[in-house]
Amino acid sequence: MAAQSAKGARSTVVESLGQIWLFTIAEPAWRPRGGTYVISIGPLPVKPATNYTAVYMQSIFAPGTTTLVHAHSGPEAFFTVSGGTCLETPDAVSRDSGSRQILIVQGGPPMQLTSTGNEQRRGIVLILHDSSQPATTFDTNWKPAGRCTR
Repeated sequence: MAAQSAKGARSTVVESLGQIWLFTIAEPAWRPRGGTYVISIGPLPVKPATNYTAVYMQSIFAPGTTTLVHAHSGPEAFFTVSGGTCLETPDAVSRDSGSRQILIVQGGPPMQLTSTGNEQRRGIVLILHDSSQPATTFDTNWKPAGRCTR
């Protein structure tokens, strides 16, 4: 398997969305020794002298689905494989228009993700969270303004 042979010290091999993925946290110029290079995501906004833990997830949402309001103790990066994404935080709304799009949000603010468009949203997520804190916390104080559904 190409992903296993290209795996480095800061790499993780994941089977997700019908494919094998090699996720590597590395310098911008890094490229795998084998397989098919897909995309670089980052740089991610991290704090110096903080230990981080990587959590990888897949997400599959029907159009119009929203997540619970939540926050992360470090940056989160979304790679949308299909469908669209809108992310609302107290200060901003970020959108991608479909496949092979990237959204990055810094750690800290509460957020809500909405699947947009007419196609099932399928994506891969990296939460690079502060190792001394939970990856995700749920927030009931902030109420989204619904800017992703307009």
